[in-house]
Amino acid sequence: MFNKPILRQEMLAARAAMPAAEKNLLDQAICQQLWTWTLEHEPKVVHTYLPMGDEVDVRPFIQQALQAGITIVAPKSLKGRQLENLILRSLDELEPGIFGTSHPAGGQVYTGAYDLFVVPGLAFDALGNRVGYGAGYYDKFLLTQSKGYKVGVCYPFQMVSALPTEPHDVPLDAVCCGQAATV
Repeated sequence: MFNKPILRQEMLAARAAMPAAEKNLLDQAICQQLWTWTLEHEPKVVHTYLPMGDEVDVRPFIQQALQAGITIVAPKSLKGRQLENLILRSLDELEPGIFGTSHPAGGQVYTGAYDLFVVPGLAFDALGNRVGYGAGYYDKFLLTQSKGYKVGVCYPFQMVSALPTEPHDVPLDAVCCGQAATV
């Protein structure tokens, strides 16, 4: 039987053990894939996480998008598995949040539609299913988002053959791991 807590521990350990040079190369490749998609589809509003710990560093992608005039929205984690989605003006204007997260300073809430979602996770499969940290923040948020292209980002070893799903899971449209994107 599939055990999500064990999978989470394994993926966290593997991510922490990744050599810095390999991580940097994959981060660059993932950001380039995201940017290529952006150039092709011209999203006006992008919802993206701000990386913490050993997560894929999407800050170069965020910086490119900001310079191109794309509205960037990043989440602030609240109690009760809620996200408050705030407009990001600069990567230099962040505040610390709960669970080691950071979020845009100033608290300007965004309530409009999104064209692209960049979603973190610990494990993904080729059908766009994901396993996150287990708190359900993104599951709950993505359930309310019927539009917008949803892309998970991870390292190649975080791709697994199949993940079990639950009724509240929202499959992603693609998974970007620095190699050929899936879905």
